[in-house]
Amino acid sequence: MANTFHVDVVSAEESIFSGEARFVALPGEAGELGILPKHTPLITRIKPGSVRIELADGNEEFVFVAGGILEVQPDRVTVLSDTAIRGKDLDDEKASAAKAAAEEALKNAKSDLDLAKAQSELAVMAAQIAALRRFRQKR
Repeated sequence: MANTFHVDVVSAEESIFSGEARFVALPGEAGELGILPKHTPLITRIKPGSVRIELADGNEEFVFVAGGILEVQPDRVTVLSDTAIRGKDLDDEKASAAKAAAEEALKNAKSDLDLAKAQSELAVMAAQIAALRRFRQKR
């Protein structure tokens, strides 16, 4: 089938998604990326946010990633991320608690390294909460 391509989203722990898709949208380092079949080969970093996968049957799957690497081949897209969570597995309470902990770490940062780490964690949690809200709106 020339109008689809294979998509794999893999975290450090497990394969999160593997299947055929018509289109993938995700947060590239320089802005939103849209991938269609037969895309030019590409390797780039991605930012924390939502990977939207339009499946071969027209349904959509969302996966939250905490940043990572994107590899595009004409017939295959691979997303590698330390942390990836299926949209349907995102949890409001966990995300809000983690955001509060990151904000607390930001207030208590004692060095530039602590500050950078806390800012990074807060950015990831804010992106996860935004992805969660978008996923909920689509349902």
